[in-house]
Amino acid sequence: MTATLSYRHLFGPGPSNCYPEAISALGNPVLGHLDPLFLETMDKTCEGLRKVWGTTNARTLPLSGTGSAGMEAAFVNTVGPGDVAVIAVNGMFGGRMCEIARRAGAEVVPVEHAWGQPIDPERVAAAHPNPKVIAAIHAETSTGVLSDIAALGQLKGDALLLTDAVTSIGGLELLADEWGIDVGYAGTQKCLGVAPGLSPFTISDAAFERRIKDPQSWYLDLGLLGGYVGSASGSKRTYHHTAPVTMIASLEAGVGRVLAEGLDAVQARHNAAGLALQNGLQEMGLELFAAEGFRLPSLTTVKVPEGVDSAAVRAYLLERFSIEIGAGVGEFASRVWRIGMMGPNANPGSVVLVLGALQEAIAKY
Repeated sequence: MTATLSYRHLFGPGPSNCYPEAISALGNPVLGHLDPLFLETMDKTCEGLRKVWGTTNARTLPLSGTGSAGMEAAFVNTVGPGDVAVIAVNGMFGGRMCEIARRAGAEVVPVEHAWGQPIDPERVAAAHPNPKVIAAIHAETSTGVLSDIAALGQLKGDALLLTDAVTSIGGLELLADEWGIDVGYAGTQKCLGVAPGLSPFTISDAAFERRIKDPQSWYLDLGLLGGYVGSASGSKRTYHHTAPVTMIASLEAGVGRVLAEGLDAVQARHNAAGLALQNGLQEMGLELFAAEGFRLPSLTTVKVPEGVDSAAVRAYLLERFSIEIGAGVGEFASRVWRIGMMGPNANPGSVVLVLGALQEAIAKY
């Protein structure tokens, strides 16, 4: 017997609930991946992504895969055997960067930071005299920490700067060109308010010229993918793979929704919701995990009170209120909750709902 699917309030680290426009677009007629109407949608999507990335990069496109595919594309196209990759690690996803770079054959120089703290740009930049790439997470999903990528960009020298913007794109200030980001990747399922499945990706012309010409991944070869997006890369369109046409239509609608509201307004809404949640949690007597001054508005990390059963609270929220919040990761799996205010969920009503439900759940467990 199939269980009835109820509406979920997705207040975890992602996915978030989707903008209605993005959901509606999933019901559009399916087009062929070389249909002129779809190609027009692809071009509009690429143009919208340039705006949310804050870039003029011609090669800005939705990769067919989640943010982890974007991470892998970033490294396999920029580092190979013997190349040095300096990677800032202040959470799980910085560690994942190290693993992907290692598998690409790079000499990995990890720069470790305490979880819950932002990266130290000067220490990262000083870790090696001549790296091929320097990589860092803008918004570390595992810890709820925001790091200063602009400061790191000023110190990168001749290195290519790789940046993960999965939990910031579409909700927080992101200025790839101004900050010196050479390669950036993100995900659709958080502040952009679109279902998981695509990775908004951008690479500068300078980084593209320095890419690995024959990367270990055919599917994520940016030289081939650049031809696939065609006019968006200034070249004749060539076939690469069958694009997820419906997901790209949904992304085009979601990005359009964000741009129609205005990036400044969307960022202000996310900031307001995150601050209200963090203030409310502290008024309840709870302690926040991420360092003060570097807390993500889109994803708040809060310490589980002593004596409270973390898993039981999350299960109660799901069963009683149909609310999902996330556990921590690694050594903090049972000691931290991760609460997202992203996309359409970044609003005052969400804050009130989460705070009230969480207070009831904590009292029970």
